Formats: sequence, C-alpha cells, structure tokens
Amino acid sequence: MAKFFDEINENIQQFIAAQHMFFVASAPLNAEGHINLSPKGLDCFRMLSANRVAYLDFIGSGNETSAHLYENGRITFMFCAFDGPPNIVRLFGTGRTVRPTDTEWGDLFALFPHDFNNVRQIFVVDVEKAQTSCGYGVPFMDYVGERDTMARWADQKGQDGLIQYQCEYNVTSMDGLPTPLGVDLVSGIEPISLVGSGAD
Repeated sequence: MAKFFDEINENIQQFIAAQHMFFVASAPLNAEGHINLSPKGLDCFRMLSANRVAYLDFIGSGNETSAHLYENGRITFMFCAFDGPPNIVRLFGTGRTVRPTDTEWGDLFALFPHDFNNVRQIFVVDVEKAQTSCGYGVPFMDYVGERDTMARWADQKGQDGLIQYQCEYNVTSMDGLPTPLGVDLVSGIEPISLVGSGAD
C-alpha cells in the first residue's frame, strides 16, 4: 500500500542514495503536448534538504525537462529497488533550471564530481510530497557499471562542437516550448560548455 510523506525522511534518503539510476517525468500544460520520461544514471543526484533536491543534467539530443520546468515547474522522480527488498519511491515537486551563468551555479556545482565533460545545467526541485509503494512488480537486475559512451561522444565533439550542438538541439522542446538556454540565446547569451578543466 502506498504511503505519503510531507518530506524526504531519513529512510527514503538512504534508499535513494543506494540506487544507481532514477527516472524523471515532466509535461507541458497543453493536453496535446508530449509527456517526457527519462532514465538518469551517473553520480548526478543530490539531497539539499528534506524538501529540496538537485540533479546535474548533461547535454543530450533533447531538453524537454528544462522546457517543461520553465513553463510550469511540475516534475516527478521515481527510484526503484532492482536488488534487495522491493520498494519504489516517488518525489513530487516543482523545479527550475540553474544555468552556468546563474549566480548560484558555483555553490550547486560544487556538490557534484567535476570529471564530467558534458554538463549542461542543474535542476533544483522543491519536493512537496514523497511516496513509497511496494515495488513487487519490479524485476531483479544486477548493476554492472556506467557507460562511457556519453563522455566519449563529448570528447569527440569538443567545446565548440558541444556549444553548437546545444544551440541547434536544446533551445526548444519537441512541442516548441522555449528552454532557458533558448531564452538566453535570444538575449545574446551563448551556452557555456563545461568540458575538461572548464568544469572547474
């Protein structure tokens, strides 16, 4: 049976910290718009408080979450137990995008490893409700390791290539909603590529 909590208690925090991946979902306000659901791996999720979390976002072919948060803020996380006792945790909240040009970037980015070579932005989410449920239908799976494909792709692109890629693919959602990156471009502010030592 599902249980709801007004904050992310210690037990939930410990469960989240033990997981190797999570899922994030967001959607536009338009009922005909596309719901986005993405898996996330790597060491990119942080607890900021019992009601606030953040995750480091990497350059990719879409920027749906950023566009949806810019429009309406709604976001849901899901964590599943793939080993050990069954469990599912969902976090419901309101989020925003923090870009490398924002004043709070430095303090937030310091919470994450600096060896990633394709950082795009950080999402900060105020969690209004946490939920646990049984997870009996989730299969057992063994964790083998993280893929290095994204890092190798970013190395091949290089700093200029990653900036160009963001300008081409990350300025709007698939439904045409603007992202903060796209809004910056309209204002004449180009993306900052955090490649190699540039991440520091």
